[in-house]
Amino acid sequence: MPQLSLTGLSEIWLLKELGHRHWMGLARLAGRTVPDFRAADGTPVYAAFRALSVEQADFASLGENDRLTIRSEVRRISRTQCASRHELTCQERPVGTVQLVSAFVRRAPGGGNHTVARVPLEEFPAPDVSPAGWAGTGGESLAARAAAFRTRGATPDAGFGWGRKTDATAATFDPCPSQDFNGAGFLYFSSFIAFIDRAEWQAGGRTALLATTHRREVYFHGNIDPGEGVVVRRLTADWRACEGVHHCRLERAGDGIPLADAFTHRVFRPLDRAP
Repeated sequence: MPQLSLTGLSEIWLLKELGHRHWMGLARLAGRTVPDFRAADGTPVYAAFRALSVEQADFASLGENDRLTIRSEVRRISRTQCASRHELTCQERPVGTVQLVSAFVRRAPGGGNHTVARVPLEEFPAPDVSPAGWAGTGGESLAARAAAFRTRGATPDAGFGWGRKTDATAATFDPCPSQDFNGAGFLYFSSFIAFIDRAEWQAGGRTALLATTHRREVYFHGNIDPGEGVVVRRLTADWRACEGVHHCRLERAGDGIPLADAFTHRVFRPLDRAP
C-alpha cells in the first residue's frame, strides 16, 4: 500500500525507489559493495540529481495487488555525471520510463548546501556519451537537454509547448528536516516533485481531483539548507478537459536563487470514486 496513492502508483514513492537503485547502481558500476565515495582528502562525495524525466507514464492503471517490474540500467556519461534508465512494466505492459542524471558533488569544508561543487571520480568505466535508446523524441539525451536549458534557456520539445504565460502564481513551503531531506543533508529530489504537486493543488488543482503524471521533465540547479524555504512559481499553465501542462520554477525563498525548473504534463482520471 505505501507504493500507491489515490491516483494509482505513487510517483513520490517511485522516485525514492529509483533514487536508491541509481545510488546502488553507481556502487556496482565502480566495483563496490556499498556507495561510499570520497574525495582525495576523505570528504564524502554524493550523487546529486541534475535532471529527471518521466515519459509515457500510466501510473493510474496500477492498483492493489498489481505487480510492478522495474528494469534498471546505470551508465557513466561524463567525468562527473552518470545516468540511469528505468523501464516500468506491469505483466509486460509498459507503464512508464524514468531517467535520472546525477553529478558527483562535495561540500566545501565546513560549508553547507550552498557550497556544493562537482568532483570527478576515476573509479568508473569510460563514459558512454550517448547510450543507444536513451535519447528523447528530439534526439538529444536528457543530460544534453538539461545543459541546453541552463546555458540557452532551451525548453523541452513540443510535448510541453502548449502552456500559456500566467501571472507567476507562487506558493511557499517550509521543508521539514525529518520528511524532506535525505541522510546526506540535502533536500531530496523527490521532495521537489512533492512541492510542485502541492502548488498545483493550491493553484486550482481541485478541478482535477485525480490528476496523474503522464510526462515530466525537471532540471535541478541547486539546493537549500534545513530551515530555508522553497517558493514554487508557476510560469506557464494550460488546463483542458482531460489534461494540463505547466512550467514551474522552484526558488530559494530567501534570495530567489533558482533551485529547479519543472515541465509537467498531467492527465485527469474520471471521478469514479470518492477521495
